Amino acid sequence: MTTDLRKAAPAPVGAPRPPRGYLRIGTRVALPVQRSSVVVVLGALAALVLASVATLTLGRLGIGLTDLPGAVFGAAEGKDAFVLDRLRGPRLVTGIATGAAFGLSGTLFQTVTRNPLGSPDIIGLSTGAGAGAATFALLLPGVPVWIGAVLGAVGAMALVYVSTGTGFRNPGRLVVAGIGVAAIATAIIQYVVYVVERDAATSLTAYLNGSLAARSWSDATTVWVVLLATAPLCALVSRHLAVGEMGDEISASLGSDPGRTRTAAVVLSIVLAAGAVTVAGPIAFVALIAPQVARRITRGAGPRLVLSALMGALLLVLADLAAQQLPFFDDLPVGIYTMAVGGLYLGYLLTREWRRGSL
Repeated sequence: MTTDLRKAAPAPVGAPRPPRGYLRIGTRVALPVQRSSVVVVLGALAALVLASVATLTLGRLGIGLTDLPGAVFGAAEGKDAFVLDRLRGPRLVTGIATGAAFGLSGTLFQTVTRNPLGSPDIIGLSTGAGAGAATFALLLPGVPVWIGAVLGAVGAMALVYVSTGTGFRNPGRLVVAGIGVAAIATAIIQYVVYVVERDAATSLTAYLNGSLAARSWSDATTVWVVLLATAPLCALVSRHLAVGEMGDEISASLGSDPGRTRTAAVVLSIVLAAGAVTVAGPIAFVALIAPQVARRITRGAGPRLVLSALMGALLLVLADLAAQQLPFFDDLPVGIYTMAVGGLYLGYLLTREWRRGSL
């Protein structure tokens, strides 16, 4: 099997040749790929690797740079083994998958709503998942928290859908309804924090702000299972979403079912956001920023799934690196840093949409 961005070895006589700009695998599979997108993806992947290396090596407890390859491949001992297996390794692996899940969730929802503000943060999905997780942790301590996160996310989206009167079609109503639902979910979260015991409330508050501290390999396994299980389904629905950007009539004429496509994308977005919230809490604005950065770098239409996932992972790893290494704010949850950056970016987006008359 050969793989090339333009063409591989000469195909058998009579075999169709994919046009330029396609990735050809053998003689039967051709995937649409732009050279510029491949370069950007490789650059984002390299940046993620560098940020990961910095996470493991910087600071007083960091693993020496020359010792890192051996430690990663099974030769870690003493302090290095503790840092890699208990302190920073699970935290890093969880952060990468969580950021990728938020990035995928955001790009799916923004594509469905055709609105850069239609992210899980703004319309209450992440906050609803956090409220569900907090409620289950308080009222049903024996039930897995992820069930509460999923139910909270579904409930929040159902409330948004009904309260707009037009589903997810009107961007302005969607944002207003989402802000209202997010406020309700936040009130539930604050009530839960108020009624639980003080020690438990401290831990719960860190979680609800979004935190990667004290994460275990089981947390990493949970979010990676969600991510890997939904990724193929996201790839299947992405082609129909790209066609749907031309309008429902054109999409239907090309054999796509716009309503079913939107439903599938929303369900996948909810599952991804709920999986991320379960292990790290409702970390703010990663799902909003990552898809927008991916679109602006590639300057293309349609969901940029791979790049959005990489950008989400990179943003969260960098934010967590700041949470661990900045000397002025010890032990702040990573969500505080993403709030600071995301709030500025949200203000920019709101101003731009207002000037365009979209709000």
